[in-house]
Amino acid sequence: MHTGFNMVIEIDFNSEEALYLQLRNQIILGIATSRIREGDGLPSVRQLAEEIGINMHTVNKAYTVLKQEGFVRVDRRRGAVVAIDADRLDAMVELRRELKVILAKGICRNISREEVHALIDEIYEDYGGLN
Repeated sequence: MHTGFNMVIEIDFNSEEALYLQLRNQIILGIATSRIREGDGLPSVRQLAEEIGINMHTVNKAYTVLKQEGFVRVDRRRGAVVAIDADRLDAMVELRRELKVILAKGICRNISREEVHALIDEIYEDYGGLN
């Protein structure tokens, strides 16, 4: 069985892209290219932050997004573990496709990002505040 995290993470500190998104993308690329496999444990937040030279909150945010997107699960003993939730990934792809059209309509009508975020928060509250 393949264990451990043996991937070089390259962060571009001059990039416009947020550091946590760069980290998330690097991990997704690692999974896609089989450098990181199902069941592999990711380094602890502290370990990875020290290794890359970024803030622990940034690593934590990347791990949280990966968990929400169905790429990792958090195991009490092992920490963040690569566990791909195929149904969730399919749902995210479908949601993205539908949202692109809805957001394009909103953009054409000059609806701001802030207004969209407020609307999403409002709808989530209507559904009982699901995270």
